[in-house]
Amino acid sequence: MATIVFCSVNKTAQTTARRYLFSHLKGLASSGESRLPLSCTHSPSVTFLAGIRCYPRGYSVRFMSHGTAGRAATGRTRRGALALIGAAAVTASAAVAGFLANANHFQRAEMATKVSRAAEENEQEGDILERCRGFMSPPVTDICVLQERKGEMRTRMEMLIMETQAAFCNALEEVDGGKFKVDRWQRNEGGGGISCVMQDGKVFEKAGVNVSVVFGNLTEEAARQMRSRGKVLKGKDGKLPFCAMGVSSVIHPKNPHIPTVHFNYRYFEIEEEDGECQYLTTKQWWFGGGTDLTPVYINKEDAFHFHNTLKEACDKHHHQYYPDFKKWCDRYFYIRHRGETRGIGGIFFDDLDSPSQEEAFNFVQSCARTVVPCYLPIVYKHLNDSFTDENKGWQQVRRGRYVEFNLVYDRGVKFGLATPGSRIESILMSLPLTARWEYMHEPAKGTMEAEMLEVLRNPKEWV
Repeated sequence: MATIVFCSVNKTAQTTARRYLFSHLKGLASSGESRLPLSCTHSPSVTFLAGIRCYPRGYSVRFMSHGTAGRAATGRTRRGALALIGAAAVTASAAVAGFLANANHFQRAEMATKVSRAAEENEQEGDILERCRGFMSPPVTDICVLQERKGEMRTRMEMLIMETQAAFCNALEEVDGGKFKVDRWQRNEGGGGISCVMQDGKVFEKAGVNVSVVFGNLTEEAARQMRSRGKVLKGKDGKLPFCAMGVSSVIHPKNPHIPTVHFNYRYFEIEEEDGECQYLTTKQWWFGGGTDLTPVYINKEDAFHFHNTLKEACDKHHHQYYPDFKKWCDRYFYIRHRGETRGIGGIFFDDLDSPSQEEAFNFVQSCARTVVPCYLPIVYKHLNDSFTDENKGWQQVRRGRYVEFNLVYDRGVKFGLATPGSRIESILMSLPLTARWEYMHEPAKGTMEAEMLEVLRNPKEWV
């Protein structure tokens, strides 16, 4: 019986890719070492410059990433030599330097926006190897594989989420002075992830920025969750092959006047049996995500800056995106049993599969590149704000509400727990180190705490 292959790479393409990798590395001899030097206990090997070697098929390679608290990550070469890494991509430290250089804390966002634009140009024109240099860790997928399928959406999205992780981590390290622990993990059923966590820093009690790229077959429980959203899924031989990838982050600051922020941007593919031919398959794909702010105390200037930055990103693609996705965010991040929203919102969307894959990706890319300029100016503004024990107590109560939403309602947590081989530490990374539940707690009228609660019970338009 004939076999139909939809995606393959011929030998000529493989040979061309290998030659490109080798010739590219030779040209980097004057550029210094990569942030991600290679080490290997096997031989033989070919050395092109200090810290970077290429190994023949089948040799194991370890990537040692700076700032990882001594943890090593293991990758395996595919289709010949594996090579890293070219000139630097966009780094978030440049954006942070721009924040510090401006007297007005909200003018600092302008530099980050310019950096984001430069990143967009680099995504369109840059090489996979060059862009990998600035990552916190090598990508989940082998770099040679990414290079071979450079134009595919799965590759483009993985590169975007890796860049988003690196940009945000670098910006947070700049303001905190601490370092993220970089933890690579593998999923036996397919794929893996990179968890970057910083705990007990000077500014952030807990900061986590995770990337995951997983694939395999959907469980029936996960499929049910998707059907509940109106997805019509047709399995082949009782199986639903899928690929899911995304970047997610939750930041819990120590100072009660610095808000908690959350963002998540993801891409999903499901391979289904074609209704007209049992030997053919079709793909469903969609994007989802959003960014939202959870302050402990309301600050109207902060709220305007945060929402306006998101609105400007949305308006580049469609004037209706911001108002629609802002309302969606208020509805989604709602703690029904409390009758209040989790925070002051932002944007949220799911199942985005129009008007085209390219346009949807461009929109997600614009949103992902707002995470630094919409949040870091607020952090710098309140960096040295004084606070009392009462302020900390209210922060602990609000964190309790955050935990309630994540464990009871959050769709990502539910999907993660329903996926075989998922990493529990990464799923529950969003929870704060400390929280508090006081019996029948209600703030006194006329207080800042009561003002905050009023906003949570009655969402406002900030732009």
